[in-house]
Amino acid sequence: MSAVHYQQPGFVTRRVMNPLVAFFTRRGLSLAGSAVLGVRGRTSGEVRTTPVNPLTLDGARYLVAARGQTQWVRNVRVAGAAQLTIGRRTEDVVVRELTEPAEVVPVLRAYLKAWAWEVGAFFDGVGADASDDELAAIAPRHPVFVITPAEQAPRR
Repeated sequence: MSAVHYQQPGFVTRRVMNPLVAFFTRRGLSLAGSAVLGVRGRTSGEVRTTPVNPLTLDGARYLVAARGQTQWVRNVRVAGAAQLTIGRRTEDVVVRELTEPAEVVPVLRAYLKAWAWEVGAFFDGVGADASDDELAAIAPRHPVFVITPAEQAPRR
């Protein structure tokens, strides 16, 4: 599998749906659990925002890049930190990418259970009911990050 997999959003998603979801989420109307991710751009240094679907699983929170190696993925890999906003509440977080299939597979399965109605098309026909091997095979195409509140993150 290619490590540079990316499915670019179409015009309607980029210009209508994402701005609409972000608009409502910033006003406290989280659509099905959405949040606005803010991360410093790796080149510009400016904070870039995009709506995301955080997942809570077994007491931990995760971000999954359904579309693959997106700009937010590239930025968060460099920054190592971000902000999640819902309404007036902005949370500073630290993110760490998961790379081991044993860590990634359960997260992908839960993410697909929760969000397949919205993002299932980006997973090449692999669904929540797929085998662990099938999920492990697509895992490199969909980066997964564990989210930790900044105040709880270990100091470097």
